[in-house]
Amino acid sequence: MSVTNTSGRRKTAVARIYLKDGAGEITVNGKDHKVYFPTLPLQYIVNQSLEVSELTGRYDITVNVQGGGVKGQAEAVRLAIAKAIVELDAEKKPALRAKGLMTRDMRMVERKKPGRAKARKKFQFSKR
Repeated sequence: MSVTNTSGRRKTAVARIYLKDGAGEITVNGKDHKVYFPTLPLQYIVNQSLEVSELTGRYDITVNVQGGGVKGQAEAVRLAIAKAIVELDAEKKPALRAKGLMTRDMRMVERKKPGRAKARKKFQFSKR
């Protein structure tokens, strides 16, 4: 029984997963994924790669995720699972790519510039 190890990133969240044969349990940072990601949309994001590749309930997944917020973490986990599935079975890649699950979303928060209130917002202008 081999363990497949991959990582996924989104914004500042980094997820490392360990995928092995099992009953379909997903553990995130020592908790069940339904406890760690309590809302249904987040749970859907985490399970999306497995559903698209029709492998739900076939693998046990252990996830270590840190950084970012819950949405970014869920999307990082989704990418890591998709990469692990492709590592095991390359024939699943076209289906995952068609749904956009193989692409790392590189959008990040723009940095704050000096002399500005935020990245682009300026301080209020006063004529007098």
